[in-house]
Amino acid sequence: MPKPASTTRRISTVAALAAVLCVAWLCACHTRAEAGGATPAPAKPPAPVAAPVTAPTLAPTPAPAQDTLLKVERTTEMMGTIIKILVVGETEAKAAPPIEAALAEMQRLSVVLSEWRDDSEVSQINQAAGLHPVHVGPDTLINIKVGNETSRWSDGAFDLSWAALHDLYTFQPGKERVPTAQELKERLPLIRYQDIVIDDKAQTVYLKRKGMRLGLGGIAKGYALDRAAEILQKAGLANYMIFGGGQVLVHGKKGNRAWRVGIQHPRMDDYFAFLELENASISTSGDYEHAFFKDGERWHHIIDLHTGLPVRHTTSVTVVCPSGFYGDAVDTAMFIMGAEKTLKKLKDAPGPPMEVVMVDKDLRVYTSAGIKDKLIWHMPLHDGKLPSPSAPGAPYAPVEHAH
Repeated sequence: MPKPASTTRRISTVAALAAVLCVAWLCACHTRAEAGGATPAPAKPPAPVAAPVTAPTLAPTPAPAQDTLLKVERTTEMMGTIIKILVVGETEAKAAPPIEAALAEMQRLSVVLSEWRDDSEVSQINQAAGLHPVHVGPDTLINIKVGNETSRWSDGAFDLSWAALHDLYTFQPGKERVPTAQELKERLPLIRYQDIVIDDKAQTVYLKRKGMRLGLGGIAKGYALDRAAEILQKAGLANYMIFGGGQVLVHGKKGNRAWRVGIQHPRMDDYFAFLELENASISTSGDYEHAFFKDGERWHHIIDLHTGLPVRHTTSVTVVCPSGFYGDAVDTAMFIMGAEKTLKKLKDAPGPPMEVVMVDKDLRVYTSAGIKDKLIWHMPLHDGKLPSPSAPGAPYAPVEHAH
């Protein structure tokens, strides 16, 4: 969960650009036979379901189509990643002002919700830990409330007080650092969501013990994407995509079909499946972002808060949900919980109904019941597992991206 200000920019930027290209390529492809694409309806409580153990039917590689749709898009960097808003079917004159307003709102939130700026509300809470409550605005308050809700659901797998570990890991190339056992022993007791006290009436937040710190990096981006989407919709824009690092929010259609969003293979620079969706958030957490290798081990930013060490049993989680806010919060929790516990608890997850696709350390794919038949596969599975780059004989033909 730690997301330091100085992260491995080469890995994170390449991953973000790859995701942009993946979505762009999928958007440029010929339309498949229409398969709905609407946000899945709530399903009955799903049992743990491994993806098909026999090779799934693979989608053919479509040829690029001549794109005559009107497009207006803006791309920038904020919140530690690449942010892109694409509106289709509208003129520049109509779409550009709401896009700029949406980006401005995201920029405002990146300041208010930052734990890295001394003047932010989050930093004020951290500075007053163990001393007194701090009055906060509605944006900070709702993020902390939903964070605590997710903590209760996940039995503390997700915990906003993770930031007590904030300076123990460094992911900057050439300056990589991992904590010592003694450092973890001293800091881990400070991670306890039950000691984050919220007073709704007074609109205050209080950390009970000195040394505690909050970090909203695992939840704030999804909230910002939702706020940006509200601005676009209020301006009458019905068909758009908002991309933010490992999260994509789509609304309406791309021309006469649903939006296509790929799910990245955690060990290959390609996607293993994609979804055709309307009005949904697709949020992915992977151990290939903000990562480096040391002594033969992959060290990444998604931390088991009981041990203070990176999670080893999961490599990727993708959550499909109507809310970017809740999708961003729970994907980290699910990554730490693992597939078995996630699928058992999914029906009780906070927020609106959601579906999940998970890949474990052995590249075995697990899905919730409501999404299993909606995946369009681009890689074969063998015994329920994705092809591994370490297996030269794996029958995998990479998909060529459009240029």
